[in-house]
Amino acid sequence: MRVAWRLLCAALCAAALAGCSKAPWNDPYPAGAIGRNILFSSFTERPKHLDPAQSYSSNEVVFTGQIYEPPLEYHYLKRPYVLEPLTATSMPRSYYLDAQGHRLGENPPTDKIAYTVYEIHIKPGIYYQPHPAFAKDADGKPLYLNLKPGDLEGIHDLTDFQHTGTRELVAADYVYEIKRLAEPKVQSPIFGIMSQYIVGLKAYAAKLQKIARTDAKAGHPDAYIDLRRYPLEGATVVGRYTYRIKVKGRYPQLRYWLAMPFFAPVPPEADRFYSQPGMAERNLTLDWWPVGTGPYMLSVNNPNRQMVLVKNPNYRKDDLYPRQGEPGDAKKGLLADAGKPMPFIDKAIYSLEKESIPRWNKFLQGYYDISGIGSDSFDQAIQFGGSGNVELTDAMRKKHIKLVTSVQASIYYMGFNMLDPVVGGYTTRGRKLRQAISIALNYEDYIAIFLNGRGVAAQGPIPPGIFGHRNGKAGIDPYVYDWVHGQPQRKPMAYAKRLLAQAGYPNGRNAKSGKPLIIHLDITASGPEDKSMLDWFRKQFHALGLQLVIRNTDYNRFQDKMRNGNAQLFMWGWNADYPDPENFLFLLYGPNGKAKHHGENAANYNNPEFNRLFVKMKDMANGPKRQAIIDKMVAIAQRDAPWVWGFFPKDFVLYHGWYKNAVPNLMANNTLKYKRIEPALRAKRVRAWNHPLVEPLLIVLGLLVLSLVPAIVTYRRCERRPGLEEDKRS
Repeated sequence: MRVAWRLLCAALCAAALAGCSKAPWNDPYPAGAIGRNILFSSFTERPKHLDPAQSYSSNEVVFTGQIYEPPLEYHYLKRPYVLEPLTATSMPRSYYLDAQGHRLGENPPTDKIAYTVYEIHIKPGIYYQPHPAFAKDADGKPLYLNLKPGDLEGIHDLTDFQHTGTRELVAADYVYEIKRLAEPKVQSPIFGIMSQYIVGLKAYAAKLQKIARTDAKAGHPDAYIDLRRYPLEGATVVGRYTYRIKVKGRYPQLRYWLAMPFFAPVPPEADRFYSQPGMAERNLTLDWWPVGTGPYMLSVNNPNRQMVLVKNPNYRKDDLYPRQGEPGDAKKGLLADAGKPMPFIDKAIYSLEKESIPRWNKFLQGYYDISGIGSDSFDQAIQFGGSGNVELTDAMRKKHIKLVTSVQASIYYMGFNMLDPVVGGYTTRGRKLRQAISIALNYEDYIAIFLNGRGVAAQGPIPPGIFGHRNGKAGIDPYVYDWVHGQPQRKPMAYAKRLLAQAGYPNGRNAKSGKPLIIHLDITASGPEDKSMLDWFRKQFHALGLQLVIRNTDYNRFQDKMRNGNAQLFMWGWNADYPDPENFLFLLYGPNGKAKHHGENAANYNNPEFNRLFVKMKDMANGPKRQAIIDKMVAIAQRDAPWVWGFFPKDFVLYHGWYKNAVPNLMANNTLKYKRIEPALRAKRVRAWNHPLVEPLLIVLGLLVLSLVPAIVTYRRCERRPGLEEDKRS
């Protein structure tokens, strides 16, 4: 019986300790972390690139946007979006040159402009984060820029270097990064488009390739190329804090690019530091450990578990929260921090969370501060009012959870590889095949089934809110939709089947060989919840008589396929880099093809007339003339159907009451610095929501004790039997 009593006593002690403990039993973080000034969030796919010259994905800019500082940024609160200086002292000044290099007046005719020069002045007194690349010895010589074989023994992480240093940001660092866009080893995704504008960038890339080939022949294929030794006409240093960018013709969109990490500074010391032998094998690269002047620095890069940003101790004190916003912002509490130095949060911990259900449950428990809404949790979070307006459910309001909605300047589409011999090409056969598939893929149903209505079926590449988008009858894709009773109506499946037969595939079979047409779709479906979506796609193709083979892969492998032009049909998306139609139409511009030019034209679409109109449109000011050209371009793309246009998403974001300054900003990348956490309130609510239930434990242990009593009694009786006593005496 002593054993039973001990178990019961242990259970009672556990219950007592649970009642006394302040930390919930299910807390996934170190003790006390919930009560500290830390943001807790998640990610689903590890970022492939953190090098600012390479990174171009939304899951990467979550980190790069907080670490790197380009010269410009978007005002956090003002709408429409307004560019303003970040590290620059003022907005860039520009002037025009003719073909002979003579300076023109302020508003010369476009045909007279051969070049535009942007002059940028940066603020003095900005310093980089602590980093080994800047470490120096007592004599002022670099400690880690001339490492010998064996010096990296025992070095497995950036923190294994004993010393760090810093230095002031200078204009030459911005010029160095622009040169890196042409580095063959870097393979920047914007080199294709930038080489069309930045003077001499294409020739600069050819020069660097020649140098790299020479180094390779000499047995040094990974030798460091000091870009400071090779001038670039399109990017020059004027003084310690001033530099110039020279572009061909007029290119007003350059100002938008100057708010992106591509044009953030990279110190040559960091490039040289990471290029040393043995570094890449240890994941010691700029792609893994970025170096910036931003408000945060990466302290943990474990993409199989956590990514951690911590406040940059060298960050300047003059970066202040906006004092002005939109009407009503003060009432919403969005100006409560006006004029205060940023950033407010000390650390941001992003945990790998591939499955949507655990991610959602941790948000409800308070262990993630913000959350999207998956289809499986939509009804739990959202309800529609009598007038169709979106509202939070009572359960969400009781937890003081808030909702922010916005129509994204984004598009999710299904693309055809125009280089593919079956679905690609510009013949009538290929065009009608793509149009038939576009009709069959009913995105209205997709939005209703998988997005809970959070989207708008797209008719072309330009989202609502971006100049060039057409509403109503003028905006429909006439090859996929009819205009019926004032609404777009998808053409019937019978019409799609006729197009398929005209393309040479009656009933989904090759008219000549009789073999079924098999279409391969490359996709990055990451969880079991995606199975129903993939089944839906198969069903849509089957209704047309086609067989769909889905090739599922992780995002990094998917990117490799796209880069090499190995996909046939693929799903992808695009978030606006800046609020201009050029930023969407360039996704279909031929010289920006991904397979041949490493650009962002993933479909490798290349229509000469579309290309000609794009060149004419891209530099124009918004107005009727630009709209007319955009209408022609969209009509060409609708006819060629390089994409199944897909949908424009509506974004729903939930956040807890302790998460402050939550404003959707579709253009800005560096928004973490504006956010603020009330950790004491979070700790209080997390304890209340995760109070351990010890009663079931007591019941189970009580039943266990009761089940042991008969066994113990029987054992004691057997112990006292006379035969046993005699055996003991003998």
